[in-house]
Amino acid sequence: MSVPRNASPKSPAPSSVRRRWRTWLFRGALLALGLAVGVGVPLFYVLDKRVRAEFEALVWQVPTRVYARPLALAPGTRLDADTLLLELSAAGYREDTGDLPGTWARDGKRFHIGTRAFTDLDGPVPARRITVVVEGGRVAAVTDRKTGKPLDDARLDPARIATIYGDVQEERRLVQLRDVPSLLVTGLQAVEDRNFKHHHGIDPWGILRAAWVNAREGEIEQGASTLTQQLVRNLFLSREVAWTRKIKEASYSVIIEARYDKERILEAYFNEVYLGQHGSQSIHGIAAGAEFWFGRDLSTLRTQDMALLVGMIQGPSLYDPRRKPEAAKKRRDLVLAVWRDVGLVSAAEAEKAMAAPLGVSARPGVASNRNPAFMDLVRRQLARDYPADALRGAGLVVVTTLSPSAQLRAERAVSGTLDKVQKKDGPALQAGLVLTDTHSGEVLAMVGNRDTDQPGFNRALEAQRPVGSLLKPLVYLLALAQPDRWSLATPVDDTPVDLVLPNGKRWNPENSDGVSHGRVSLADALKHSYNQATVRVGMDVGPERLAELLKVLAGLRAQPNPSLILGSVDLSPFAMAQVYQFLASGGEIQPLRAVRGVLDEKGQAVSRYDFKAAPAQEGDAIAARLVTLALQDTVTGGTARQLVADGLGHLRPAGKTGTSNDSRDSWFAGYTGSHLAVVWVGNDRNEPTGLYGSTGAMRVWSSLFAGLPSAPLDVGMQGLDWGWVDDDVFATTEQDCDGARRYAFVAGYLPPEHVSCRRDSWLDWFRLGGDDRRERREGRNDRDRRID
Repeated sequence: MSVPRNASPKSPAPSSVRRRWRTWLFRGALLALGLAVGVGVPLFYVLDKRVRAEFEALVWQVPTRVYARPLALAPGTRLDADTLLLELSAAGYREDTGDLPGTWARDGKRFHIGTRAFTDLDGPVPARRITVVVEGGRVAAVTDRKTGKPLDDARLDPARIATIYGDVQEERRLVQLRDVPSLLVTGLQAVEDRNFKHHHGIDPWGILRAAWVNAREGEIEQGASTLTQQLVRNLFLSREVAWTRKIKEASYSVIIEARYDKERILEAYFNEVYLGQHGSQSIHGIAAGAEFWFGRDLSTLRTQDMALLVGMIQGPSLYDPRRKPEAAKKRRDLVLAVWRDVGLVSAAEAEKAMAAPLGVSARPGVASNRNPAFMDLVRRQLARDYPADALRGAGLVVVTTLSPSAQLRAERAVSGTLDKVQKKDGPALQAGLVLTDTHSGEVLAMVGNRDTDQPGFNRALEAQRPVGSLLKPLVYLLALAQPDRWSLATPVDDTPVDLVLPNGKRWNPENSDGVSHGRVSLADALKHSYNQATVRVGMDVGPERLAELLKVLAGLRAQPNPSLILGSVDLSPFAMAQVYQFLASGGEIQPLRAVRGVLDEKGQAVSRYDFKAAPAQEGDAIAARLVTLALQDTVTGGTARQLVADGLGHLRPAGKTGTSNDSRDSWFAGYTGSHLAVVWVGNDRNEPTGLYGSTGAMRVWSSLFAGLPSAPLDVGMQGLDWGWVDDDVFATTEQDCDGARRYAFVAGYLPPEHVSCRRDSWLDWFRLGGDDRRERREGRNDRDRRID
């Protein structure tokens, strides 16, 4: 039967349509499964292998940290309140109650200090709460505040002065999870990933919950990413906003959760989390964050401190407590509210923490390498055992000899003095300064540039400049080492000198004042820095011996020309400090050192640079004492007498000025009972400055020692005898005789002759006085002519 043309075809049955759709869905599912198996499984295998390899090989570069010396606090130590405050500031201590580590409080002459724990060469030093009494320029008492008992000594943890980074400038201090406070561990999860213990890398319900909380609060209070996703993003991925990165982030997270336990993931997170920026230095890890923001160890953080760190994870720049304190406090208080709501802290504790100030340190707890000149010396002295690459990012700790307070005072002395003596139409002045401990040879401070925090050419270490009269004490040292021929009282002629040099030229040195002073004592020749007298002594001693002494003390190979006697040799301030250390230490050869030792990442000493100088030989020690006595006279009445006018006479310093030809170089080397400083002032173009040693370098020295807690110089009298001498005839006499002068001699070497101004009767004046003294003078003159 035919179907009418206008009739409609019959519609398929609903059951037939359903069967067709099921068929297509089944086929699509099979295709998806095939794609997942054929593509997804190999891809997941490749990702799994890559993630495991990267996570297993995860090694963070921990910078090598460089520290100053710890400050010793013991009764009797020379220290004033200003110096203690400088030390506290340099170490990042903040004024508070003095109960917490890294804080201090002052009550008149009493300082209540909460010291931090640290590791020194001799092992761990625990944190303590101490009271230090500073009175009369000394530490009067040290008391343990916990026990109330007096302490024989205590140590303030050292200031961090530099950081040696690896390939990237990331500040990081590795911790193990067991070292992280439990509130910080649970508090982080409560804010950033409440379901961390239960999810497998991604948390859909956590995303919904965070979206709801943030919408309710009107700001970002909870993050949507899991802690594992955040870790993956920081470790392996870029910050690119794209679906491909989000898919990879989720995949990495699932794989890490499948392969590693939660503790391993949390530990990696705490060591990687980004918590701030200081210039080019990025702050990573919770321990580095605690040091950077609070100047304290992780274990000493309070509830409000931990809340601030957790809150900053969402945006360290948005919640920077130094630049945006209001935003930081609001964010911290939100974190505290979350902790209260989930029961991590009580309501009372949360309220107390919210009422507390932010409590961050004024300065970042990361060294910005402010001491480039000193660090040059540190690197030079470490180079033998640690090539530059061995220190970079190695996680080592270098403990040095730097005194932060002395370094700051040295910097101020250089910049402040040069500003005063700089002439408007003169060359730009520069300076080099080295400060040492006279007992140990440790370098306490070094300045190599007028702009003291600028790296570059280090004039203290590298500038080679004519030293002029600074070598004269060595000439007299060599002479006084021959007590049978020379003493401080020995007369010498300061008269014109005419020498023929090896090259045939004649040499006629003059005194700086253009005047010859005739017959003077050896002590006066050094005291007034007379050139002609010094040349006569030096030629008698021999330039060869002077050159040999320079080789022994400074490693310098100088030509033994007669001009060497007057300092015609180029040396750096550091080399001159090494030379004068011999005198300041009483005749000991002490190599100057800037490094005390190196610790590994576990705090074990891997290198020590202890040095104990051999006792000075008796002859060297006695000669050094005699030269020191003469240099003390230089300060009281010679070329350095301005120091007494500056109020430094109580230190009884010994010092020597030096000026090169045309006043191109101004030098001063001086020492007290505990410190030696050598200062050079000049200019890089070697132009005349118009400054003498006493008007340039010595003014820097004076400015430094005006505030430096230093001991007076007490010259030991071992091996010396004192006697009154008649200078006219080089013979002992009585104290009350006209022209009598007291000198120190090597024991047993006083002048054998004696003249007296006392007579048994008035007839003796006519019978013996004139002829006796005249004969002795004539005999002495004959002897002096033989010496000259």
